[in-house]
Amino acid sequence: MKFSGKNVLITGSSRGIGAEIAKTLAEYGLKVWINYRSKPELADALQNEIQSLGGKAAVIGFDASDEEAFIQAISTIVESDGELAYLVNNAGITNDKLALRMKMEDFTSVLDANLKSCFIGCREALKIMSKQRKGSVVNIASIIGERGNAGQTNYAASKGGMIAMTKSFAYEGASRNVRFNSVTPGFIQTEMTEHLKPEVKDYYLQSIPLGRLGNPREIAESVAFLLSDGASYITGETLKVNGGLYM
Repeated sequence: MKFSGKNVLITGSSRGIGAEIAKTLAEYGLKVWINYRSKPELADALQNEIQSLGGKAAVIGFDASDEEAFIQAISTIVESDGELAYLVNNAGITNDKLALRMKMEDFTSVLDANLKSCFIGCREALKIMSKQRKGSVVNIASIIGERGNAGQTNYAASKGGMIAMTKSFAYEGASRNVRFNSVTPGFIQTEMTEHLKPEVKDYYLQSIPLGRLGNPREIAESVAFLLSDGASYITGETLKVNGGLYM
């Protein structure tokens, strides 16, 4: 894949899908900025892994839901590299429970971590990329934001909001050649799905037309495509990567 820019910031990228996105984009020649919130050792290990394979990586720690910290991080990246070419908003949390038992704090904490952080990133990236007259942002939403799920009212609201917000940013960025798209992973082999009960996992496997869970690399390659010059005429779209579970 071809990339006109030279660097990318990936929030929440010290592990899981975010880490796989970082490794994949580094393989394509981008300098990746690995963001972590609480475990610098994971980010450092990922940086070392990428560099050992000949890639370019830097570590930058901040809470993506902290507006001031996010703004400062982007300033640091631009001062270092002269640009912010790409952004992947991947940071997020879950706090699952039935809506009847969900306290307001349970609801708003997930919106802050998932939706608020995505808004800050998109807004600040648009400011920088508008001046550059080029740039691309991919937001990692979820199949849950499209179809909902019992016990995940807060998560569904945050990810559904992310999908809608991506479209609005796409309208605002289009005249400046800044693209915004989202990816909605289905059930992917991560630490989160490893903790599912066997009967729950079997239920979903039976519901997925391709008959298996996805792997993080499949999400990473989808993100890479949407960021790349190969997707230069795609903006405001939601790419479903779920094995056919939700079409």
